[in-house]
Parts: sequence; C-alpha cells; structure tokens
Amino acid sequence: MNGQLNWAELFFSSTGRLARTPFVVAGAALFAIAYLFLVVTPGAVLSLIGWIVYPALLIMGCCLLAKRLHDRGRSGWWAAIVIIALVAVWPLPESFFDFIFATIVVWAVVELGLMPGEAGANRFGPSPLKTA
Repeated sequence: MNGQLNWAELFFSSTGRLARTPFVVAGAALFAIAYLFLVVTPGAVLSLIGWIVYPALLIMGCCLLAKRLHDRGRSGWWAAIVIIALVAVWPLPESFFDFIFATIVVWAVVELGLMPGEAGANRFGPSPLKTA
C-alpha cells in the first residue's frame, strides 16, 4: 500500500500486504454495509439488488482477506475457506454444523485481526508498516 490509502487498491486488488488496522477498519465497514443492507432493504428489493450488492461485497472481502493473509505469510487462497465459513453463518448460525464454520471464523478473527504480520519483507512484498 506504500503508506498511502488507495481505495481501489484496498478493495479491488488481492496483491501485496495489508497491516492489521486498515484491515480491521475496512472489514468492519464491509460488515456494516452488508448488515445495513440486510436490515434496511425490503424483502422483494433485497432479493433483486442483493445479487449485485453481496457479490461486490464478497469480492472486496476476498481482496482484503488475501492481502491480510499475505501479511501473515499465508497464501491468499485461504480466503476462500474464510469466505465459505462467513457465508455459511451469515447473518446467524442456524444448524449444528454451523459450529464448524463459526470455529473457522473465530480462527480468522484471531489470526488476521489480532496477530501481527510478519516482520520485514516476505514473499508477498515489503512490510506495510513504516520502519522508523
């Protein structure tokens, strides 16, 4: 991200690395948009417009996850597992098997939202944190 926030690169590019704070802020914004869309939009409109809004939010979420996974030294393809788990439990878990998916979501929150990225450069690029 080179120290500057580029919105298109943040939400629509899966290359490079992303530090913890921008990931948490951008991820919270995506969840807020998805939840507000679910709550505010009437049922008939939700079923029509949802086919445009939710895939766009999923693409943006995949790009965020991939960059954050890169910062942790993992392949961006792990984002697929996290997205499948999120879709399975959205908006609320309903069955016993959702426990497995909820466990994956908890792992993702700990791994990506709480743990720091790899120090220095890794195979995905330089550290997104500025060095003193």
